[in-house]
Formats: sequence, structure tokens, C-alpha cells
Amino acid sequence: MLGGRHLPWWLILFSIVATETSTVTFLSIPGFAFGRDMTWLQIPIGFLIGRFAVAILLLPQYFRGEFYTAYEVLSRRFGGATQRVASALFVVTRTLADGLRLFLTAIVLQEMTGIPLAWAVAAIGVTTILYTYFGGMKAVLWTDLVQFAIYIGGAIVAFDLLLGRLPGGWHDLVAIGGEAGKLRVFDLSFNWSEPYALWAGIFGGIFVTLGSHGVDQMMVQRYLCAENLRSARRALTWGGFVVVAQFALFLLIGVGLFVFYQLHPPAVAFDRTDRVFARFILDEMPVGVVGVLLGAIFAAAMSTLSSSLNSCATAATRDLYRPFAGASETPERELAVTRILTALFGVLQIAVGIGGQWLESSVVSSVLGVAAFTTGIVLGIFFLGSFAPRVGQRAALAGLVVGLVAMTTIYFATPLAWPWYALVGSAITFGAGWLASWPWPRETAPAAA
Repeated sequence: MLGGRHLPWWLILFSIVATETSTVTFLSIPGFAFGRDMTWLQIPIGFLIGRFAVAILLLPQYFRGEFYTAYEVLSRRFGGATQRVASALFVVTRTLADGLRLFLTAIVLQEMTGIPLAWAVAAIGVTTILYTYFGGMKAVLWTDLVQFAIYIGGAIVAFDLLLGRLPGGWHDLVAIGGEAGKLRVFDLSFNWSEPYALWAGIFGGIFVTLGSHGVDQMMVQRYLCAENLRSARRALTWGGFVVVAQFALFLLIGVGLFVFYQLHPPAVAFDRTDRVFARFILDEMPVGVVGVLLGAIFAAAMSTLSSSLNSCATAATRDLYRPFAGASETPERELAVTRILTALFGVLQIAVGIGGQWLESSVVSSVLGVAAFTTGIVLGIFFLGSFAPRVGQRAALAGLVVGLVAMTTIYFATPLAWPWYALVGSAITFGAGWLASWPWPRETAPAAA
């Protein structure tokens, strides 16, 4: 499950970056700049700061024992019920968010072949299930490295060819894009409902990363493949700089697409910006390059989706199945259960992906909103375990329930922008759990670290 816990830090770095880079990044981020500007880049800056916070505050906990999942730490601190609830939140959230990522990848296959979208979703989903089913964690990380090279190389080739299609090249991108306001990076206004302003990007991005990279099994599973804490920290923090550069590249591609279509208006207007880059690749690129770029898109998708299935199956096996399996459980049977769960989560993601065609908002906003919805709640539980020694399992679960109710209300009944979800969710969960510890104080001392 953890590749022997001796994989090199640089391999883990590229696996982390490849895992958090999906078709959403490859298609929706250029679409964002095409339709708006480069203010999305404020959020990765928050992501970078958040990675250092994770390295300092959360990573040490995972190297204080033989853990396989992030949520086994909660079992040690609070008890099995907290572990199981947090793990269940993870697998539900990951299934929803990555089902939407699967949908976006299927758009490309639909554009390329003309097959119905549902069939495209199913084809990619089944391929991912088979790819993950027969591979282990070590194979996943090495494949992530190859897929990173393919998709980042494809993006660089696409950007270079896109500049070549502009009469003035880079000068046209800067001049026309700048005049249209597409090169704006910073928005200093403050509005709780605006996700792409500086304060939401910085503070929201920090807490989103504390949740997504600090308490999310898909990332924690990679840290635990490292030889030691130092190697895990290097992989996490240096990867942050790669991510910022990567987002800048995809946003510049979006600005270039805007300039290109200003000079060469499409025959039919785009119905959603998520489709612009895919359409440009299929219509404007040489045939050989189209193959490379389509390979890059599918590489970005497969790296995330395979990691998602692997981490969901591992979390469900270790946190939800194993506590009830009994002492007679064998490693062979546990592996069989993990493989069955891999297939099950793959089918569920296919179902979510088919349903994604009825979304009205940008897929990138939907994916990140779903992910931030619950990561803040789980992050609040981890904060209770680290900074509130009087809080026991009953108080922690009370905080989790209050946080879940509050975030459900906020998600459906308020205009709060998604980058704030993790911060607000963790604060509500922490505050409610701490208050609940007064009538329900912890009965035993915290477990030794």
C-alpha cells in the first residue's frame, strides 16, 4: 500500500503534483483565463504557503507510528468512531469531486470521437479501474512521474504552437491580452462571495491546502511512502513551486486562446469555456501534435483518477473494513477487499461523471467547492486533536456534526465563495468541539506521541 516506505523524495514530489493536476487543470484553468483573467493565480500562491504550514503542523503526526491512512491518527487520539466518520467523509467527497474530473475528461473523448458523453465517461472510468486494480502504490507513483512528463511537456508544446499561430507571437499575447484585462493577476477587493480576490486566494488557499494536503488520504498516502519526515517535507514544499509555475502556464495558454479567437473568431460561439482548449487542439493543431496533446490530457486525468481509486480503497479497507474484520483477517484477504473496493469506487465515480453534464457552473468551481466542503470539517477535527487536549471522542464528534450541518447550510443557502469553505468549516468544527468538551471532557490522557 505504501511502496515499501523508501521511495525517493523527488518521485513523491512529482507524484503529488501529478495527482493534484487533473483534466480540470488542463482544460478548465485555460478556460478560466479565456473567459476572465489570470486572477486564479492568487489561489496557488495560498496553496504554496499552505504547504509549508502542512509540513510544520501536520506532517510530523504521520511519522510517529506505523500508519497507513491519515485517519488512523484520529483513532489513536480520539477513538475508532472519529476515525471511521472522517474516513467516510473523505471517500464520499473524493468520489464526488473525482467523478466530476472524470466528466471533464470525457468531454475531450466526446469531441474527438462523437460518441455520447455517457459512453465516454464509462470508457475512461473502466480503463482507470483496470489500470488501478492491477497496480500497487509503487507502480502508481512511477506512472505518475511519466504522466507528469507527458502532460507538462504537452502543455509547453501547445503554448509554443499557440504563440506561433499569433501573427506577433508573445507580443500579441501581451498587447491584446493586456488591453482586454486578461493579464490581471491580483484583485485587491474584498467580497465574501468573490473566490478570485487576493484575500480569498491567500487565506482560503492556505486552509484549502491544510485540508487537501494535510488530512486527505490521497496525499498523506504519498508522504508515508517517504523514508522519513525530512524527505516528505521536501517533496511537499518544493512541489508547491512547481504547482504555481504550472498554473501560470495554463493561465497563459488561456490568455493566448483568447487572443487567437479575437483574431480568428469561431464559427459557433463556445457554450462553455471548459471546452475552448480542447476545441483548439482538435481544430487547429497538426495531426501528430493532436495525438501528443490528447495523450497529455488523458495522462493528467489518469494520474488523478487512479490515485483517487487507490486512496479511497485503502482508506475504506483500513478505516471502515478492518476494524470489524477480526483478528483472523489475512493480508491476502485484505488485498482482495481493497481490489473489490477499487472497482466499486470506480463505478461510483462513473455515475457521478455521467451526472456532471447537468452542471450549470464551471467544473473547476464545482470540483473545488465539493472538495473544500468537507476537508475543512476534517481539518477541524485534526486541530482539536493537536491543540485541544481536553477534547475527547464525544466532543470531537459533536464538533463534526455541527460543522457538517453548518457547512451544508452555508453551501446551499449563502453566497460564500468556495475558497473560504475550508477555513470556515475548520473554525466552526474546532469551536463546536471545544465548547462540547466542557460538558463532555476527555476521560483519559491523550495517547503518547
